[in-house]
Amino acid sequence: MSDTSVDTLLVVCLCAQWCHVCEAYRSSFAQVQANILADYPDTRFAWLDIEDEADLLEPLDVENFPTILIATGYTPHFFGVITPQPQTLERLVRAYMPDASAPVLTDVSIIGLLGRIRSQFG
Repeated sequence: MSDTSVDTLLVVCLCAQWCHVCEAYRSSFAQVQANILADYPDTRFAWLDIEDEADLLEPLDVENFPTILIATGYTPHFFGVITPQPQTLERLVRAYMPDASAPVLTDVSIIGLLGRIRSQFG
């Protein structure tokens, strides 16, 4: 991830290496990534292991998987658990494609997480 412009959509999957659901979901995440990038090549995707990147998550505690973060630039729009089907993720991502009317999350923990992710990964 290198583009942090206001218009760049960021989709982050927060999972754990030991999680069987995450292991199975990884290929679905990659499938959605390919589908979205075909239409919106500036979109950024990241897979974040909650144990390898535990410092980024503090003080948030991710207990269910897959947990998805969707943001435009430094503005978070969605943070939550979704069902592990590729169609669910693709519909969700397409719903948040750069749109001035997209809801904005105001939870300071999520805003802080997004800032740390953007700082860490560019």
